[in-house]
Amino acid sequence: VQLQASGGGLVQAGGSLRLSCAASGRTFSSYAVGWFRQAPGKEREFVATITSSGIATYYADSVKGRFTASRDNAKNTMYLQMNSLKPEDTAVYYCALGRSSYYSSRQGEYAYWGQGTQVTVSS
Repeated sequence: VQLQASGGGLVQAGGSLRLSCAASGRTFSSYAVGWFRQAPGKEREFVATITSSGIATYYADSVKGRFTASRDNAKNTMYLQMNSLKPEDTAVYYCALGRSSYYSSRQGEYAYWGQGTQVTVSS
């Protein structure tokens, strides 16, 4: 299984970015997916997750109302739309493919991880 994340970059505070993550090598539509991030000097943390069907989502409190997770199972791709970005959102963002169809905020529930994409928000 390979996950390829893209879409990161440098943006001013208040701006938007859309991250994408393309999956190959596994039945993408059968598994939940998640987004995590790791800021410099900090541990990797949960950001958002979505069930295999795409019907249900769950977000970290820090991004709720600003970020939207989605997926297109026909394209084996997941997305993270990030709006109203803040400097504290600066981190390397990772996509992950779950071990089951139901979402989880726990990193141990994810079997495969992408390589990460850098998001930098300037003030």
